[in-house]
Amino acid sequence: MISLNSSTFLNSSSSSLSRISKVPSLQLQRRGLIIVKANAARDKNGSVLVQQQQPEKELKEELKEREGVSVIHMAAVGGGVQDVYGEDSATEDQLVTPWALSVASGYTLLRDPHHNKGLAFTDKERDAHYLRDVGTNNQKLLEDEFYIGLKQRRATGQEYAELIDEFMTAVKQNYGEKVLIQFEDFANHNAFDLLARYGPTHLVFNDDIQGTASVVLAGLISALRVVGGTLADHRFLFLGAGEAGTGIAELIALEISKQTGEPLEETRKNIWLVDSKGLIVSSRMESLQHFKKPWAHEHEPVSTLIDAVNAIKPTVLIGSSGVGQTFTQEVVEAMASFNERPVILSLSNPTSQSECTAEQAYTWSKGQAIFASGSPFDPIEYDGKVFVPGQANNAYIFPGFGLGLIISGAIRVHDDMLLAACKQVSSSSALFMLTSALQNIPVYLNLAGVVAALGVIKCAEALANQVANESYEKGLIYPPFSNIRKISANIAASVAAKVYELGLATRLPRPDDLVKYAESCMYSPAYRGYR
Repeated sequence: MISLNSSTFLNSSSSSLSRISKVPSLQLQRRGLIIVKANAARDKNGSVLVQQQQPEKELKEELKEREGVSVIHMAAVGGGVQDVYGEDSATEDQLVTPWALSVASGYTLLRDPHHNKGLAFTDKERDAHYLRDVGTNNQKLLEDEFYIGLKQRRATGQEYAELIDEFMTAVKQNYGEKVLIQFEDFANHNAFDLLARYGPTHLVFNDDIQGTASVVLAGLISALRVVGGTLADHRFLFLGAGEAGTGIAELIALEISKQTGEPLEETRKNIWLVDSKGLIVSSRMESLQHFKKPWAHEHEPVSTLIDAVNAIKPTVLIGSSGVGQTFTQEVVEAMASFNERPVILSLSNPTSQSECTAEQAYTWSKGQAIFASGSPFDPIEYDGKVFVPGQANNAYIFPGFGLGLIISGAIRVHDDMLLAACKQVSSSSALFMLTSALQNIPVYLNLAGVVAALGVIKCAEALANQVANESYEKGLIYPPFSNIRKISANIAASVAAKVYELGLATRLPRPDDLVKYAESCMYSPAYRGYR
């Protein structure tokens, strides 16, 4: 899987192409020595990636005549699109024993305490060894005489689009349809455009938009077991209309549409968003960014969050603003005044940017709130009762989601795969509650006496409901992280099953047991034993 970061392009696997900086054309041959100049593809450590089979003596003589050259063995590239993982080239006879020579540069050089010179690198050395990781839009840094980055603003517009397009084209040519690319930390105006542009042609995923949306929807489905009703019965108000907020809102609307059969345009009407200028309403349509326009409903202008809460009277309040302490006491008390169990999700992190703390949510709501956050909070005791805040962490989703795409050989990401992932998280939460209940069944039966098999089942169901309700009352709308590997394996299986169902899988035939297959493909961080 390749992860695309807003400032660098990093390859999370151990092989081949990982970074491209304006390469006029990327040609990777199947055999022989390749000389790659200073602007060629590099791995996450800054080393140029090429395949070579020329003897060392001849290679060194060749290198003497050239500048800015690095060479490393890369068998995986050999087969190109038709040989993505190098299975074919790995079986070919080799004329010489493969060997590798790497010139330290980039990240590798900076991490080497023997050779890193810090600020002592000259401008020529910085250019030669790729020490420039790309410029800045911070005017204060640009004017700082000690700023060691490129003193230029970051690429935008056509130049930016061409660079991204060149990378996306090259990575697909060299790894094929199954290479998974994750966009991470891109600005809103770029994140949505890139996802929309490359979604139909590449296997791409944006964790900020799609991962966050999936984990929040999973929490909401779990919370319904406490507050009752269906998603369609609730009103949602968001503080924050960026990629996280609009991504969550869209996935909620999509799930409601699938449940009710209503058009997506209709299911969006119970979902309202507040940005820095107030409630997003139709009178603001002309000035809105394109990704906010679907959420501009008919309503008079409202400028503050508390006024929006009182006007909309939401049952669910979701914060994705990145601004701390915006869920004030007045806001939380208002939510509790017209909801028996208000759902309050304070998703911004770190803790200093959380819209409110767990203690504030429980205290100001007098223990009524169902609360979850993006940052971890300790259990809170209020009025003699212990509440355990849930954490809406993307780690519930993206590892299992990515694994599901990979083990099925998916070629595209579909919204139904995201829904499958979030439902699996919710199911894992319910399963955890059920398991906790079943562990207490012998005690219950000792009290109840020996009963018939049917009675045992009914007792188990009753006790499971009781324990589950007690757990949900404490705020446990997410399963514990101690089960994350099992959860991820089940998410991977659910996502893979949906990939096969949609006909987007290339790894055939389908494994009989997707959970076991997913587990067999997971990395186990354990040392081997020695005799």
